[in-house]
Amino acid sequence: MMRQSKVGAAQSSPTLPTPAQGVRWTTPIVETPGIVVLASWIWRLVRFLVTLPFRFPVMVTCLAASVGAWWWLDWPGLAGLWGTVAVVSLVWWRIWPDSYRICITLRLLAWWRHVFVYRRHWQPVLVISGLAESYQERRYLPRIRRVSCNAWADYVRVSLVAGTAPVDFEHRVAELAHGFAAPSCRVVVNGPRDITLEFPRRDTLAEPLHALPVPDSPDLDALPVGQREDGSPWLLRLHGTHVLVVGVTGAGKGSVIWSTVRAMLPAISEGTAQVWAIDPKRMELAYGRDLFAHYADTGESAVALLEKAVTDMQERAERYAGKQRSHVPTTADPFVVVLLDEVAFLTAYHPDRDVRRRAENAIATLTSQGRSVGFAVLAALQDPRKEVMNLRNLFPDKVALRLDEASQVDMVLGEGARERGAEAHLIDPTLPGVAYVRVEGSPSPVRVRATYVSDEDITAMVNGYGLGFSFDEEEA
Repeated sequence: MMRQSKVGAAQSSPTLPTPAQGVRWTTPIVETPGIVVLASWIWRLVRFLVTLPFRFPVMVTCLAASVGAWWWLDWPGLAGLWGTVAVVSLVWWRIWPDSYRICITLRLLAWWRHVFVYRRHWQPVLVISGLAESYQERRYLPRIRRVSCNAWADYVRVSLVAGTAPVDFEHRVAELAHGFAAPSCRVVVNGPRDITLEFPRRDTLAEPLHALPVPDSPDLDALPVGQREDGSPWLLRLHGTHVLVVGVTGAGKGSVIWSTVRAMLPAISEGTAQVWAIDPKRMELAYGRDLFAHYADTGESAVALLEKAVTDMQERAERYAGKQRSHVPTTADPFVVVLLDEVAFLTAYHPDRDVRRRAENAIATLTSQGRSVGFAVLAALQDPRKEVMNLRNLFPDKVALRLDEASQVDMVLGEGARERGAEAHLIDPTLPGVAYVRVEGSPSPVRVRATYVSDEDITAMVNGYGLGFSFDEEEA
């Protein structure tokens, strides 16, 4: 009896299924109460109506004005309002037709791009690029606030959700550009949760740029040397910094160098600025050597020139000590630019080890001590590897022209530059002078193109501003 009772108890007690039995556990479905769903829809409607004037200010203003005119003045008031609008538009169109056409075109373009490009593909692009979790969780999706357009790009203003930082978008610029079929993408941070995505619609740097006119009074803190991707001038700072230009053969290093020299010509002529040139190849700078206060084209003379620059710099620093903290260019103390074309010849390729050591020491001294006393180094390089040039970090401003490898982008512009859209290794070989620039204090690279200074332009520069003086002649 006792045995039977145990069996009966075993049969009546519940048993847990095992995986072998093929039982699948499912989460029980809990229905949301109807009052909660209704409250949620009411909240969404109220939020939409409250935010509508901020999202569509022009449309809401026109609608409110129309309703007000009809409410107070009935149909004649509404007709008078729209008649006034029509007259103002007609006058605008007749007096400023270009402005009217551009404004209307850009408004329609912004609406079209907002509805049929960005809003339509926003969630898929963000989910695939890893900036959103899933297609179901729309409340955790960054929201498009506004889309505006100009002649060359779209500007998408985005509100971020909690837990998403602007740097997350900066690391996905390549995916965003590909997702919206744009040549590139740039992130502009407006606030902690407010960013603007800049999508160019066309490449504004596809056409070569001719040499710019020589400025009447050059600003050594902002020398015009080319054009930025947004159409504004590319202004290169030289006074108070050092610039490293890196690119493969044919990438356009000469365009950057000669555009910089051209922008300095009046200061060179007045004697408030000097260029000391080192040209190991004897091809790039020799054509305009009469523009330079000193010129060297061999390893020994180049090292002697660098050491002379160090001596003059230290002598000026000794005179400034305790009296002056910054340099002001004058004829007595001119701003000196040490121009190094293919600096790797002196730091890595020269057969004499003593020449390499002396050159590296002199460049390190100039780049670490020369900024405040009016000495700047503008160096051009092909290979940015450490074993070729281990002084990269002493150059605050860097220009990356076309490079061979993707890893070289971060070598030149700093860690994370390629993730922020600086794809210098993908620059088309048919676009010499196109580069990415990263200046001191700015983490975001900017795409630019230097002007092309032809041989005829250099000849005219020499004839108009040539000094007829070189370091070799002085030593002789």
